[in-house]
Amino acid sequence: MPLPKFADTVVIGGGTAGAAIAGLLAENSAQSVLLLEAGPDYGPFAAGRWPAELTDAGAIPTTHDWGYRSGEEYAPRVIGYERARVIGGCSSHNGCAAIWGSRVDYDGWAALGNPGWSTDELRPLFRAGSERLRVRIPGQGQITPFQSTTLDAAAEAGIPRVADLNNLDENLGMAPSPANIVDGIRWNTAFAYLDPVRERANLTIVGNSPCDRLEIRSGRVSAVVVAAREGPVRVEAARIIVAAGTYGSPSILLRSGIGDPSELRSAGIAPALDLPGVGRNLHDHPRVTLSYAGTRELEQMMAAFARDHWMPEEQTIAKAQSSRCVSAFDLHIYPVGGPDASTRIGWRWTLEAACMTPRSRGALTIISADSNAPPLIDHRYLSDPGNEDLRVLADGVALAREIAAKPALSRLIGSEISPASGIVTRAQLESFVRANCWHYYHPVGTCMMGPASDRAAVVDSRGRIHGLDNAYVADASIMPVIPRANTNIPALVVGERIARWLL
Repeated sequence: MPLPKFADTVVIGGGTAGAAIAGLLAENSAQSVLLLEAGPDYGPFAAGRWPAELTDAGAIPTTHDWGYRSGEEYAPRVIGYERARVIGGCSSHNGCAAIWGSRVDYDGWAALGNPGWSTDELRPLFRAGSERLRVRIPGQGQITPFQSTTLDAAAEAGIPRVADLNNLDENLGMAPSPANIVDGIRWNTAFAYLDPVRERANLTIVGNSPCDRLEIRSGRVSAVVVAAREGPVRVEAARIIVAAGTYGSPSILLRSGIGDPSELRSAGIAPALDLPGVGRNLHDHPRVTLSYAGTRELEQMMAAFARDHWMPEEQTIAKAQSSRCVSAFDLHIYPVGGPDASTRIGWRWTLEAACMTPRSRGALTIISADSNAPPLIDHRYLSDPGNEDLRVLADGVALAREIAAKPALSRLIGSEISPASGIVTRAQLESFVRANCWHYYHPVGTCMMGPASDRAAVVDSRGRIHGLDNAYVADASIMPVIPRANTNIPALVVGERIARWLL
């Protein structure tokens, strides 16, 4: 589809938040909305053009990835920072855990000078977004044998079975995860928000159209420059909303001359707006994997279950507390198991431990104005001065081991492959965590929201970029502190919140 020369609103990025924003604006106003997506748009779900890998919620897709990597940060390891390059974004690519977090997360955002973001103000949006995504909690008969046995073992280890992980005031418990899955289909935000309005004349969706930069004149964004196949194309706009994600949104702002002036000049970019917080405050939930050999009995139980049921790799999550926990909870423990989707042979059995309250902060930078050059992503996991993230994760590994040792689960899960039985002391455990820590696929924070008096803030509490009258950021990058949740639903709520304000 050709690009129009003008739109009332241009939404840059058709991911979890961007698709919702574009859909809501088109549905509830007469303004023209142009949605630019860097990856392909496969059209409505009913048309049947979507690749099976993206719709099958049983495993995480490996295609349609931006290709972000850690570089030398963890040499000799290279960690892939997977982000989806397709309409629907990471909602088309993830494990479908539709988790909300804790009351203290969003009340904390409001307390940082962001009115409108408290738990009670956001709760209706969590419900609305979950309803659109057709989120539901799987019934007991739909839980796989591995997941069900892990639920029982966790209860024996002191983590009780609870009814709903999205009780924002319940801080300890394990349950089947609420999930945006419909008959085994990953129900993404493109299906939920764009399909109902695709035929409206005021909505234009253009795939394979990455944003190069914004043109800024007199305190406003006058145009969006699209890196089209035939060359740069300008689209003038009355209002722009950047929703390209925690890695993509700051990259666009930096290429546009928005950021720290000295760093922009070193990248060969003329500064247009002094906002040193762009790209800063990068953080994610650090995670460690414990892997197990499994047993023939467990494989047979799972194979028998699969004959009559859809069988996901991920299905349950525990909210847990380390010895360092001071409020709510600070750990997720969750099992992943089934046929190994990454190798297509054998089986995979793991328990994952993630620190949900990371103190470490990293940064994203760019080295040139070339939109084809990937950003430099430095998460700096486990770098907080007090080593609190390390200690929380070490406690998480110990708790996961305790769950795995309960008789019903240990009989099925088999011997521990990693960390392995030789790692027993606290020092050994912390060394293992430091050498094997990676991410939970939840980067946030690189365009942090906050009052203009905070020089680290990039946008105000309504997503408007400080210093620009008509430009906004609306995705996980504006989160000042990561919530205790898988960030797909919180990112959607960011889109819902800002779209409703703009309406």
